[in-house]
Amino acid sequence: MIAFGRQVCGDLDQAAAREWLVTDGLGGYAMGTVAGLRTRRYHGLLVVASPGGSSRMLGLAAVDPVVRIGDRVVRLATDEWAGGGVDPAGHVHLAEFALVDGVPRWRWDLGDVVLQREVAMAHGRPAVGIVFRLLRAPGPVTLDLTPLCTWRDAHGERTASGTPGVVPVADGFEFEGAYRVAGPGWVPGGAWYRGAYAREEAARGLNPVEDLFAAGCFTVELAPGGTAEITAAAAPFDGVLPAATDLVAEARVRAAELAAQAGATDDIGRELAIAADRFVVDTPTGPSAVAGYPWFGEWSRDLMTSFEGLLLSTHRFAEAREVLRRAGATISEGMLANTADTGTLEYNTADAALWFLHAIGRYVHATTDLDLVAELGEGMQEILYRHRDGARYGIAADPADGLLTQGKPGFALTWMDARIGGQPVTERQGKAVEINALWIEGLSVTAELCNRIGKRNDWAAAAERATASFRRRFARPDGRGLYDVVDGPGGDDPAVRPNQLLAASLPHGPLRDPGIVETCRAALLTSVGLRSLAPGDPGYIGRHRGGPAERDHAYHQGTVWPWLIGPFTDAAVNVGADTAGLLDGLELHLAEWGLGSVSETADGDAPHAGTGCPFQAWSVAELLRARQVLGSR
Repeated sequence: MIAFGRQVCGDLDQAAAREWLVTDGLGGYAMGTVAGLRTRRYHGLLVVASPGGSSRMLGLAAVDPVVRIGDRVVRLATDEWAGGGVDPAGHVHLAEFALVDGVPRWRWDLGDVVLQREVAMAHGRPAVGIVFRLLRAPGPVTLDLTPLCTWRDAHGERTASGTPGVVPVADGFEFEGAYRVAGPGWVPGGAWYRGAYAREEAARGLNPVEDLFAAGCFTVELAPGGTAEITAAAAPFDGVLPAATDLVAEARVRAAELAAQAGATDDIGRELAIAADRFVVDTPTGPSAVAGYPWFGEWSRDLMTSFEGLLLSTHRFAEAREVLRRAGATISEGMLANTADTGTLEYNTADAALWFLHAIGRYVHATTDLDLVAELGEGMQEILYRHRDGARYGIAADPADGLLTQGKPGFALTWMDARIGGQPVTERQGKAVEINALWIEGLSVTAELCNRIGKRNDWAAAAERATASFRRRFARPDGRGLYDVVDGPGGDDPAVRPNQLLAASLPHGPLRDPGIVETCRAALLTSVGLRSLAPGDPGYIGRHRGGPAERDHAYHQGTVWPWLIGPFTDAAVNVGADTAGLLDGLELHLAEWGLGSVSETADGDAPHAGTGCPFQAWSVAELLRARQVLGSR
């Protein structure tokens, strides 16, 4: 359980900086802050996803509670407005916020009256349940619950215009035919709340203002111990909506089952098993994973990098098998489709297909399922043939040394892929160090697995040649680890970056050199992950803040990435380096920002405050996996 008392809950800046998330297993979610303040355009109680989360619509934004005790009226919501005011400021009455088994819970203490709220989503259906329970009162109290509604793309805002389509139904209303909200004592109404302000969007240099529609009010009289339940679900409504109390109970049961399936033996292990489940989604073509909440959908690079931690470390082997089969079906010219977030499939990475080969190797290591190798074997070899002979964007093996080169002006094909105005921020054209470590891994894995199913191949010889070339070309003469890129347009790049860790971390990594680990420890390691560039570099940027261009410029120029703790852990173990206390900071981070989860990024400069997505798949996956690596020693 992650919990906070009055000193955090009553401080708006602290309470609004800590976010919670529950998901529906389809890419949709409910998300908000400890304070109850909507600080992002993405915050809401019902956010509905298209398959794979490639797009999302925000529906029910909030349910604002008001408690009436005789003549006394207490407004418990917390709302901020474009004019600068916070009204109401119900967070001052919050005595506790807790995340229990993945279910967020609030308790407001009004002296003789204590009210609790819990929120949970259905799994496999875009539906959310909100349960209010009167824990203590001298007698009955009246609870008014005002639903604030919209229906718009999660990446944008909606302004007041006319009267939205609100249709009364037996136990509530339907909003614009998109979703239904059910609860007790529905009284129709209708008014625009104009100028709702999202402070995080302002900080990100984006429009922070929108309008929300108060569709009416649910009103119920509660005796001590009584509950008021609100359920919202997206169309099609499929008859009666599920009871909110049932959704909360089912969420707790699921959390226990996930922790047991993962073999979690401590509280952090249980938290991470629940956190991992947030990203795993069902799609019409099989299971997949969302890269991060609230704004990412499915990305194959992130999925394959997260694969072992999300699925194998949690013993979700059947889903892991189907993820690989589904990904294999997207192979085109030796590449994996990376994302459909832009509306169409994009083949624009130099590493996703290589991570896919690594994932197959880890899956077979965990399951001994060679039937899948027989099924995917042709696709695996197609990846290697096309990479060797030439794929899109200049991806090809150099005939002179067998190393993989990649790149094309205007494109960023490695995971350091930020662009501004169509131009890469971190230009890594040439032979990138982690791409070649993954190339050698892919060659080795495919050779081994093809041999095990009796399929002749010559990939082992190619791996040996590339390994010898790697050791000769990437070692820096000053002994400070490895070059980041060799044979690039500007020659060899000596920038100290964490990409070199893959050479020592992967199972078939080409170089088990303690110098790699110690170079990265000295220049890049922080308590919450590794910097993407050493602070002494002229291009280093220590804060990942500001508008879109400023953030993109800093994205891979010093910003900390928690997922890199996984490769660092593997590399340290492989070379016998010290790992004492290595994961302590990230374990504490579970209660610092995206509650129960790990952020996408953090500032390169201390105190390394979280940035980017508060909930990121590969960050959770690699912490989970690294804990298991260290626990197995």
